[in-house]
Amino acid sequence: MNNHVSSKPSTMKLKHTINPILLYFIHFLISLYTILTYIPFYFFSESRQEKSNQIKAKPVNSKPDSAYRSVNSLDGLASVLYPGCDTLDKVFTYAKNKFKNKRLLGTREVLNEEDELQPNGKIFKKVILGHYNWLSYEDVFVRAFNFGCGLQKLGQKPKTNIAIFCETRAEWMIAAQACFMYNFQLVTLYATLGGPAIVHGLNETEVTNIITSKELLQTKLKDIVSLVPCLRHIITVDGKPPTWSEFPKGVIVHTMAAVQALGAKASTENQPHSKPLPSDIAVIMYTSGSTGLPKGVMISHSNIIAGITGMAERIPELGEEDVYIGYLPLAHVLELSAELVCLSHGCRIGYSSPQTLADQSSKIKKGSKGDTSMLKPTLMAAVPEIMDRIYKNVMNKVNEMSSFQRNLFILAYNYKMEQISKGRNTPLCNSFVFQKVRSLLGGNIRLLLCGGAPLSAATQRFMNICFCCPVGQGYGLTESAGAGTITEVWDYNTGRVGAPLVCCEIKLKNWEEGGYFNTDKPHPRGEILIGGQNVTMGYYKNEAKTKADFFEDENGQRWLCTGDIGEFDPDGCLKIIDRKKDLVKLQAGEYVSLGKVEAALKNLPLVDNICAYANSYHSYVIGFVVPNQKELTELARKKGLKGTWEELCNSCEMENEVLKVLSEAAISASLEKFEIPVKIRLSPEPWTPETGLVTDAFKLKRKELKTHYQADIERMYGRK
Repeated sequence: MNNHVSSKPSTMKLKHTINPILLYFIHFLISLYTILTYIPFYFFSESRQEKSNQIKAKPVNSKPDSAYRSVNSLDGLASVLYPGCDTLDKVFTYAKNKFKNKRLLGTREVLNEEDELQPNGKIFKKVILGHYNWLSYEDVFVRAFNFGCGLQKLGQKPKTNIAIFCETRAEWMIAAQACFMYNFQLVTLYATLGGPAIVHGLNETEVTNIITSKELLQTKLKDIVSLVPCLRHIITVDGKPPTWSEFPKGVIVHTMAAVQALGAKASTENQPHSKPLPSDIAVIMYTSGSTGLPKGVMISHSNIIAGITGMAERIPELGEEDVYIGYLPLAHVLELSAELVCLSHGCRIGYSSPQTLADQSSKIKKGSKGDTSMLKPTLMAAVPEIMDRIYKNVMNKVNEMSSFQRNLFILAYNYKMEQISKGRNTPLCNSFVFQKVRSLLGGNIRLLLCGGAPLSAATQRFMNICFCCPVGQGYGLTESAGAGTITEVWDYNTGRVGAPLVCCEIKLKNWEEGGYFNTDKPHPRGEILIGGQNVTMGYYKNEAKTKADFFEDENGQRWLCTGDIGEFDPDGCLKIIDRKKDLVKLQAGEYVSLGKVEAALKNLPLVDNICAYANSYHSYVIGFVVPNQKELTELARKKGLKGTWEELCNSCEMENEVLKVLSEAAISASLEKFEIPVKIRLSPEPWTPETGLVTDAFKLKRKELKTHYQADIERMYGRK
């Protein structure tokens, strides 16, 4: 894939417009500064470049299909964080005893809510938020214990399913810990799933109890409760909803506080409760359903613990000084794993949402502070879509600067890129040029972890430079408990996902149809197989799919066939280069990787999102594009085209103008002629999880997109 190739600094530099004589003088000053700062750097610091060149993983034998392991786990894969802590309730008990009165979960107080009229006539709800209020490890433990006891009183039995359908918040984690303690199997569903997917998950798992919020109860659950016959109890985490009469007979609504009070009363009777075994199911995590109805992945206690053990090893000096900001869906394995890593190491977790994350976020009232400004996190996870948005927003602001400011920023950016490629730091640039950009995320971020989808080289390098911290790119699936690989913090190469974590090993399997073999030179290539204790138990009530995607080897180790195509660099780091499902054979026999085409074009300022499409009945690629409103409007002005936003997007002239820009970018990205989209459709509406066209991690739902644009597909392929 084009975006997975490690790019040279020269190919990612920004262009300036400085007088050549002045530029020569500036370069002389920069060279002088570099020499002066290099001397102390050389004597007092181990070069990041030296570390980056170290071998990070090795094959365990000399066969082509040999598994690769981290150099830190060649003698055996890691499976537990702390001795004796082989279930999640034991991990939390250990953390509670070690960090008893330390702050754990934080939530901002809502001071005021206002309706704000927008220029287009729409009304947006704006909030003014106060400081973070914190619960200690002891507070969370007691609340979780009482909640679990209360659920038991409501009839929840060990090893039976209970669903959580709720936004990311402290109560989500408290409810999860209660389920882990009492051996209830936690069924997780994305808050943005549509009605049919929610009904499917609840009925397939036959849950009698569901934990949710007032808003989701009113907006999503109220209309489908009658379609879930097993449901008996609904627990709202944030107080009673305003009306009760609409629920079917036999369904009772409780508040979380009431269930905790019930549990606190019962816990004084010292009734024993069933404790989990490592092999027991902890979570049945429903995927976001990028290929149809969501599947429930059965994840055991030992799977999750192995996964977070591997992840924690890649975060140096993780501990009580760290603050993590939680805003991604906790129903996503990336967020759940990240928070469990933090919880087990004494870190604080402050909760947020995409709408309140930064000062400029959509729900934050102008002049008040977003969550990152208040919390000042040191650790943050993000999906590429969010990082791409930050990248585009900052670059738009750079383009709006005066000529002097813009050229200063570009010089500093290019200089720092050169220094990073040599393993050096730039303290003056960090302090004087990038401090303002860094403050967008609070100013204290020391590590950004990216997962969920591939991150482009340009965005990764931009985040490195402007936020003055490493960007750890990870690779994992729900089916591997989120664990697979993460890049080392001192490895500033782009386009790679790092070496295998210490909890797992990775091998490459030949895929003849795609032309990928583990004997390929100079790098072995093939379908990525992940093996280790983090590999999950399979799909809930779907034996056929489980047999297709999982297997056990002769030693009893479980393996997952990911469907992703990778290659190993000589230092043992993995690159994702293709995906089996994304490969389409054109009419003339050429294979097109749709993901490769999208990666080459997605970072254009003119493109907010893009989906490439092709099928075997035709000889060319087409595409659906969500254009950037500001950039498209400016392009229309330059070309003398007028109209409303919808009229511009539906204009054949605009389609052709955008297609020219895409074609130029595709040629620059070295796409083959048959890979370049020949026709496109501009979409005036953005693709969000709410539209059902992308997942919660903003991965494209190709099947839904094909259905949505079926008429356009027929038009672009010449059928009326």
